[in-house]
Amino acid sequence: MDAIDRRILDQLQRDSSLTNQALADEIGLSPSACLKRVNRLRNAGIIEREVALLNPDALEQCLHMVVEVTMERDKKSLYQRFLTTALSAPEVKQCYQVTGECDFVLIVTVADLDEYDRFCDRVLYGDDNMRKFRTLLSRKRHKFDTSVPMESLRST
Repeated sequence: MDAIDRRILDQLQRDSSLTNQALADEIGLSPSACLKRVNRLRNAGIIEREVALLNPDALEQCLHMVVEVTMERDKKSLYQRFLTTALSAPEVKQCYQVTGECDFVLIVTVADLDEYDRFCDRVLYGDDNMRKFRTLLSRKRHKFDTSVPMESLRST
């Protein structure tokens, strides 16, 4: 991946709805060369998918929770079982296996506390290896950014 690929990725992270012509103009490439690079980035799995990011404040009630999960036993198969359940739960928007005082951090989005209770019963309390969890309720989201910084990537 070279500097031009990084510029393409940076621009697409800001606005993936750009036409190929507009992207090529922004980057300074011919449309055909730009399209070839974008297709190569897609085929390589660097561009994983393109989505619309919605404004949760403009939609129905939406609660965001940060959930720290600590497991009872440190065993790979038990972690994998929990991970499979967490990843299949539609309320889980992000899932991180972490080091430190807890084992997993989940970002959970629900409509209300009743829905969160049902999530807890099904996913958290439903796992007999879960020792404890701690829920942090987000009062207000001040920043949300899905981009990967291009300046930190090395040239090839």
